[in-house]
Amino acid sequence: MKLNTVHGLQEAEGVLTRFDPLDIGALPDSIIQRTHELFGPDTSPQDSIIKILSDVREQGDKAVFYYAELLDETSLTNVEVTQNDLASARASLSDHLIQSLHLAAERIEHFHKSTLPENWVDYQSGLGELVRPLERVGLYAPGGTASYPSTVLMTAIPARVAGVKEIVLTTPKRANQPINPAVLVAAEISGVDKIYQIGGVQAIGALAYGTESIKKVDKICGPGNIFVAYAKKIVQGQVDIDGIFGPTETIVIADGSANAQFCAADLIAQAEHDPLATAILVTNSPELVSLIEGELDSQIANIDRGPTVKDSLLKQGKIVLVDSISEAIELANRIAPEHLCLMVQNPWDHVDQVRHAGGLFLGEFSPEVMGDYIAGPSHVMPTGGTARFSSALSVHQFLRTMPVVGLSQSSFSELGDAAIAIAQAEGLGGHSEAIRIRLNHLISSQS
Repeated sequence: MKLNTVHGLQEAEGVLTRFDPLDIGALPDSIIQRTHELFGPDTSPQDSIIKILSDVREQGDKAVFYYAELLDETSLTNVEVTQNDLASARASLSDHLIQSLHLAAERIEHFHKSTLPENWVDYQSGLGELVRPLERVGLYAPGGTASYPSTVLMTAIPARVAGVKEIVLTTPKRANQPINPAVLVAAEISGVDKIYQIGGVQAIGALAYGTESIKKVDKICGPGNIFVAYAKKIVQGQVDIDGIFGPTETIVIADGSANAQFCAADLIAQAEHDPLATAILVTNSPELVSLIEGELDSQIANIDRGPTVKDSLLKQGKIVLVDSISEAIELANRIAPEHLCLMVQNPWDHVDQVRHAGGLFLGEFSPEVMGDYIAGPSHVMPTGGTARFSSALSVHQFLRTMPVVGLSQSSFSELGDAAIAIAQAEGLGGHSEAIRIRLNHLISSQS
C-alpha cells in the first residue's frame, strides 16, 4: 500500500494537517438534516447544543429524560445504573477480561500514586503550599461503537488516587439496549461511586449544572463526539474540563534498524480508530519505507476494520523522509503530536531532544497500544498540537494547590516597607495603611 510521501521539514509541515475539534461546519449533511428534523429548519447544530444545555439547566431531570428519548431513543424511568445492572454486567464478561481490567487498574494506580505531589511548609519563612483534591468529578464515556472501558480506567483511577471524594460516570443507554458491560465493570473496578445512563449534550449539562438526580460536579473529563466537545467548551467556567480533543494521532520515528512489521502494525493500530485518525511515519531509511508499505497490505487484509484503516491511511497517513533522526525529532517537536514513538537504535539517547509530545513511547516493545490499555499512564492525551502547552491526564488535573502565608513578626517588619512602596506606586492607600498600622503597632509594642 503506497502512502503519500513527502521530503524534509518544510514540505512535511505544509501537508500535515490539523483538525479543529469544534468545527461544526465539517459535519456531514446528514447530521445537519437530522438537526433540522429534531429542532426545526432554522436551528443550527450550535443552536441545538445551546438549547439542550439551557433546557437541562432550567428543567433538570425532565429535560434529561426528554432528550434521552429524542436523541438516544431510550425511555428512562431511573437515571442511575442499579446494582442489578452491575451484577449482570459482571456475569456477562469472561474471567480473563475481568482479570485483565484488574491488572490494568493496578498498573494505572501504581503509576499515578508515584506522581502525587506533596504538601510543603517552611515554618522559618512562613510559606508553604497545600495540595487539595477536587470534591466531585464527572466522567463521560461514549456509547455505541465507541465504548471504551479503558478510558473509564484511565480517567477514574487518577481521580481516585488524587483523593477526589466523589466520582460519577455518565454513559448513554441507546435504543433501550444494555450499556456496554465492560464499561460498567471498569467503572466498578475504578471505584466510581455512581453511574448514570445518559449521554450526549444532556449529560454534560447535567454534570455542569446539576439536576434533581445528578449533583453538579467540579470537573468533567472524558472523550465524546463533536457535540459533546462543543458542550464541554460552553460549560467551561461553570466547571473545569479536561480539554477539547480532536482525532487521535501518532508519529512513528524509525531508522533503518526498525522492524518493518512492527512499524506497519503500529500505523494500522492508529488508523483503525476512524477515518480522521492520523498515522505518520518519519524515517531516514527509504529501504524501510518499501518494507513497511509491503507489510501494510498483508496486515490490513487480516483485520476486521481494514476498510477504515485504508480510508484513514489514504486520507491522513503520511511518510516523511528526512536526512537524520535528529531532523525527524525536530519535525515532531514542531507538530507536537499526541503520541510519539521512537523505533530507533538506543531510543533513550534521544529523549532529551523531545520537547513537545503528549506521550513518548520508546523502543520496539513499548508501542502506543500498550499505553492505550495497560502500561500505566493515562491514555487521555492532548491532540491537535496542544501538547505544546498541555499534558496528559494525571492526578495533577484533579488537584488544587493552596499557597500558605504565615509570616513571623520579624519577617513582616523586614518586608513591610517594600510592600508599602509598591502599594503606593499602585495608588492603593488602603493596602499601604493595612501594612503601616501593623508596623506602627510593632514599633509601639517594642518601646
